Amino acid sequence: MNNAESGTTYEIIDLCLLAGKIMLQNGAETYRVEDTMTRMAASLGFPGAHSYVTPTVIMFTTSRTEQPKLFRIAERTTDLQKVAEVNDISRRLSQRQITSAQARERLALVDDAAHAYPAWLQIVAAALAGGCFTIMFKGSFSDALPALLVSGLGYAAAAYLQRLVQIKFFAELTASSLIGLLSFLFVQAGIGVETDKIIIGSVMPLVPGLLITNAVRDLMAGHLISGLSKGAEAFLTAFAIGTGIGLVLSFVS
Repeated sequence: MNNAESGTTYEIIDLCLLAGKIMLQNGAETYRVEDTMTRMAASLGFPGAHSYVTPTVIMFTTSRTEQPKLFRIAERTTDLQKVAEVNDISRRLSQRQITSAQARERLALVDDAAHAYPAWLQIVAAALAGGCFTIMFKGSFSDALPALLVSGLGYAAAAYLQRLVQIKFFAELTASSLIGLLSFLFVQAGIGVETDKIIIGSVMPLVPGLLITNAVRDLMAGHLISGLSKGAEAFLTAFAIGTGIGLVLSFVS
């Protein structure tokens, strides 16, 4: 293999790893990441490419003889807009609508882009979701107003603590404790009727719904390691939420 061919191979590997990294960091399922990477490689002349993806590591090679390249995923979040954009770039590349250089340029823009919505808008959306969930779980409208405030404050606390400490379990445990305490205080002050309905609605923005869905989908697709690890992470999140609420209620009751 001459230097030009070697450089092209490395560029294609780097392009596929970049696409996989963006998808995995932003909430894509494991099978989707692997499928996207292999399709992109096949469209660029490497139909025998192989990839192995876990929630924290991506391994990719263009052939059986090529040394696999590894990329470590340090942090993950949820931004499905980026996942959709990478899928669109992959489809355009497979259909020869764009070149590999154009695909790399677009992927770099997607990777550098900020989240679609600012933090204050996410907090407002979480607050509205908490109020609506309270009503959906047969709470009264008098419980929806305190749930709206409590869920917004709880979500803001979780987001702030996760940036401060970067331990997801601690952030969710503390935020759920705050939700339980505020719900109890609101009812004691006469602003709200049923503490349990306010708590149930307010913790819903913290529930790892996407993580649970991806865990089940990966298990169904045969990705047992990824499915089990995501399921364990979802279980720890649910455990943190339940523990935080339980600690507060055990002290105030």
